[in-house]
Amino acid sequence: MKKHGPWTIKRTRRVYKNELMEISEDEVVKPNGEEGKYATARLADGAGVLALDEEGFVYLVKEFRYALGREDVEIVGGAIDEGEEPLAAARRELREELGIEAKMWTELGRATHSTSMVNSFSTLFLARGLSFTEKEEDSGEVLETVRMPFAEAVGKALGGEFVHATTCVLILRAREYLEKNS
Repeated sequence: MKKHGPWTIKRTRRVYKNELMEISEDEVVKPNGEEGKYATARLADGAGVLALDEEGFVYLVKEFRYALGREDVEIVGGAIDEGEEPLAAARRELREELGIEAKMWTELGRATHSTSMVNSFSTLFLARGLSFTEKEEDSGEVLETVRMPFAEAVGKALGGEFVHATTCVLILRAREYLEKNS
């Protein structure tokens, strides 16, 4: 048995594991003393990038999202490879997904989602000083580049049209950063 905050974990069973995800189920004693089960997912940490050009346009990706069963517009992002630094992962993902390289990188902190059940952080970056090259897409990705005015992206994040939490957080943090540092 192991204390875990106000919970006690009696036993842990790995339900599933691959290179990006591990799902575990714990037999627990809840804070109120009742016994039960609690499932958690551990996902590979990631990096997210919002690319902003000198004209005030951002570059996003539209991609079919299997879990949602539909296309979604999101920031560039992906898993950090073992031994890779978050900035290196961000550079790689931006080049692979959009064919963009950037001269100026600003880290805007980390974010996570569904913290009651998912353990995974994304390190967020604003990329500027853009140059364009060929995409280096993964074989499993079909991506469409979406270019829009930054103000429109902010409106979509605030208005609920963008639903990907990390996308919304990064867009709003970028707006705050740019307002304070321009």
